Amino acid sequence: MCTAISYRADGCFFGRNLDLERGYGEQVVITPRNFVFEMRCSEKLQKHYALIGMAAVINNYPLYFDAANENGLCMAGLNFPNNAVYHNEDENKINISPFEFIPYVLGICRDIGEAERLLSKINLVNVNFSDKLLLSPLHWLISDGENSLTVESVKEGLRVYKNSIGVLTNNPPFLKQMERLQKYRNVFLQKQPQNDKSENYSLGMESEGLPGGFLSADRFVRAAFVKQKSPTDIGGEQAINHFFHILGSVAMPKGCVTTPSGEFEYTRYSCCIDLNKIDYYYTTYDSSQRLKFSLSDYNLGGKNLI
Repeated sequence: MCTAISYRADGCFFGRNLDLERGYGEQVVITPRNFVFEMRCSEKLQKHYALIGMAAVINNYPLYFDAANENGLCMAGLNFPNNAVYHNEDENKINISPFEFIPYVLGICRDIGEAERLLSKINLVNVNFSDKLLLSPLHWLISDGENSLTVESVKEGLRVYKNSIGVLTNNPPFLKQMERLQKYRNVFLQKQPQNDKSENYSLGMESEGLPGGFLSADRFVRAAFVKQKSPTDIGGEQAINHFFHILGSVAMPKGCVTTPSGEFEYTRYSCCIDLNKIDYYYTTYDSSQRLKFSLSDYNLGGKNLI
C-alpha cells in the first residue's frame, strides 16, 4: 500500500510513501538522456528527457517506483490489487509494459498536457519483466505541479482521470475513492468552534469524524484533508519540511498492518521532489535524516545509469 501527493505552495512538490513488507534493493537512480531503453513491444527509446527517482536496477534496467524528469513532470506507481488488468497487444496502440510505463511517459512528455495526449495512444500489455519478476498490479499518479492525472489499466482498457485533489492511494478505484470522499464533505468544511464551553471541547474539533485507520480508503481521505488544510504561502525548505509532515499523517508504523504471510507492511521510505529545482529528497523508516540529490549536479548527457 502507498500514498502519493502533489502539493502546491510557493513552489510545486510531489512525493509518496512506499509501504511494503520488504525491500527490492531500491535506490536513487538518475537516467541520463542517452541511456537506451529497450522496449518489449515498441521501438527502443534512445533519446529522452533525463530522469531521477527511486528504482530497483535489475539487469541494468531501472524499475522506477517514482520519478521526475528534468522538466518537472512526475509519476508514481501504487499498488492496485484485484483491479489492475493488463492486456494483449493492440496494433492500433503503442504497446507498453507496465514496468516501462514511468520511463516512457516521463522520457517523452514535458508536462501534463503532453502526457494526456500520449496516454490516449497507449495500451498497457501483459508482458512480465522476466519469468521470475512478474508484473505488479499498479495504478499511477502523474503531475507537473499544476495539474494531476490518475491512470488505471482495467478490464475496459486504459482510463485517465483528472485528479483535482492531487492524492492517490490504492483500492478502491479512483472514481469510487472520490465518491467516498463526498461522505466526509462536512469534515472538510467544518471549522474549529469558538468559545465552546462544553466539557467535550478540544482543539482539533474541526477534524472530528476524519477516518484514522490504515485502509487505503481511509488514508485517501486523511491525506486529502491534511493537504487541503496545509499552508500555501511557504516555500523552499519550509515547504519541503511540511510536505514530509503531510506524508507522515498517513505513514504506516511496523505492527499496524500485517500481510497474510505474517510480515509487517510499513512505510519503507518517503520522498519529496522539488519540481522547480528537480531536487529529490527522501527519508527511510530506520533514519529520519533527509537525504538530497539534485539532478543538476550530474552529467545528463551520458549513456550510463547513475
